[in-house]
Amino acid sequence: MNKMPIINFDEHFADYTSQWMKDHGSEYANYDAMEADLPRVYMTFLNTRAKWLGNLTPGSYFTQFEDPKVLVDWMNAYCEAGVPVPDLLTEQIQFVGKPCEKRLVALLKDPEAGEEAKMLAIGLLRDLESTQPKMLYIQWQMDRAEKDEMRDYALESLREMGESVVQPILQEFDRANAAGQEALMDVLAQYPGHEQIFRLGLRLFRERPEKRALFAGYLAKIGDDRAVPELIEAAKDPKVNYLTFIELRSAIEELGGTCPEREYEDDPEYEALRGLDMN
Repeated sequence: MNKMPIINFDEHFADYTSQWMKDHGSEYANYDAMEADLPRVYMTFLNTRAKWLGNLTPGSYFTQFEDPKVLVDWMNAYCEAGVPVPDLLTEQIQFVGKPCEKRLVALLKDPEAGEEAKMLAIGLLRDLESTQPKMLYIQWQMDRAEKDEMRDYALESLREMGESVVQPILQEFDRANAAGQEALMDVLAQYPGHEQIFRLGLRLFRERPEKRALFAGYLAKIGDDRAVPELIEAAKDPKVNYLTFIELRSAIEELGGTCPEREYEDDPEYEALRGLDMN
């Protein structure tokens, strides 16, 4: 099959809008009124035959294509070329729907595909409510960095897949690095009443005192009041800074406990926050 053309629809719409304003500018009271009319101008653009598309309308151009490989590879080619991916192309992928899932997952697994294309693929799979990339997204968390936009985006999709992700995550959990376990616990904490999730949350709270605030929040979401005694002991720790204490107190109260009182007059974080409250 011939290589699909990379056409900059944004540039063509900008040219169309510029000409429209020249032809119709006098019909608007001011620039704001002109700007407010842009959605209608865009619809006119979509439905106007264009020589640069062989006399097809922009709105109908991508609807000629229904082959998932053609559509997804075309999207990737736009990203590789550094040309904005037309919304009309991604909308056609959504329209074709489930047949595109397999090709989108293949794109995610392609080591040569760029991050932009993969981010688009993650978003499209989420729009399609696909669970096909579930195991891939879990595997991505195994050796992740603490900050990783693409893996965070995949994590959001895992959250939306529902309880079907729980067992696969639990099976892989201990293989994940520290950042991966933190990320996966964020998903697991959505499912209170699960004994293994509670035990994992409590274990991480014990093992990582530098992240007590984070794991206290997860324990609060998990909702098991058996965590209260350990949260209280942590809140009593003289080494606990003010911001962590606030998170511990919130978790204790969320679980129905009573947090011990603490004085933080000399803590710089306390002083900084108090200064903000006073302003």
